[in-house]
Amino acid sequence: MNYNPSFFFRSGHFNTIFRTFFTFPMVEYFRKRINTPDDDFIDLDFIYTGSKKLIIIFHGLEGSSGSKYVLSNAIYLKKHHYDICAVNLRGCSGEPNKLYSSYHSGKTEDIDIIINAVEDDYDEIYLLGYSLGGNLVTKYGGEKASNINNKIKKIMAFSVPADMMESALEISKPQNYLYKQLFLKSLKNKVKQKIEKFPECGITQQDLKNISTLKQFDDIYTSKAHGFEDAEDYWKKNSCRQFIPEIKIPTLMLNAMDDPFLGEKCYPFKEGAENKYFTLETPRYGGHVGFNISFDAGKNNWLEKRVILFIEKNK
Repeated sequence: MNYNPSFFFRSGHFNTIFRTFFTFPMVEYFRKRINTPDDDFIDLDFIYTGSKKLIIIFHGLEGSSGSKYVLSNAIYLKKHHYDICAVNLRGCSGEPNKLYSSYHSGKTEDIDIIINAVEDDYDEIYLLGYSLGGNLVTKYGGEKASNINNKIKKIMAFSVPADMMESALEISKPQNYLYKQLFLKSLKNKVKQKIEKFPECGITQQDLKNISTLKQFDDIYTSKAHGFEDAEDYWKKNSCRQFIPEIKIPTLMLNAMDDPFLGEKCYPFKEGAENKYFTLETPRYGGHVGFNISFDAGKNNWLEKRVILFIEKNK
């Protein structure tokens, strides 16, 4: 399925930004809160169609079930009679989570918690992740390997920072300043609340104000809050690229070559060629979670069609 956009969508930045301006009809989600073994919670937003097939959607950094790319998929996939579970990773549902820790790119134990909560109601489960969520589901597939729950049939991951250090370096480049600032503003606001709630955490409000890069944020908060030495240790241990060789169910990774967030090592060509279960597609255009084809939001469903095509292939 080729992605051949018009002239306007052959800019990685324009493609990335454009989807954020879309408006979608209100989606009627049914929220279910699941409690975690560490006395926290994860909020799941469902769309029910009566299907025995469930697609679980994992958002990107500082996203939620309300992110435009999640809503777009939810609306489209509902029409194809799949149940939808739009995950709000810890602290992303509009309510702070209970712990000093939160979510991160490799917290795959939370996928197990979610699967355990929903599996009894479904015969088939598909994992769909975007950006950070794409890294998460790909890592999960490799970690589980042959031991993955047999109800999980396929994994799809789009715009994936498969090498997290490379991605962090890309986002730190001058041309990506706006993206970086938007991420940091949201992340720092959440940690500001955590510092107030957990004054013993070892971070001061001044430390937080001094953060100007994602590396600094991951050095000071993400790594320490989740048991890693520093940002580089966190990135190294959680980048999904190293887990691809162990994947044992059909998995699609779709990374545009003009994605402004991805560096050279985020395109796992070697791993893709050596694992028969793993398919890597690298269209020339697409941006980061963009893949727009129309200025009409109602017709802009290339990415959603790619999801359906992969799910239903060889069934």
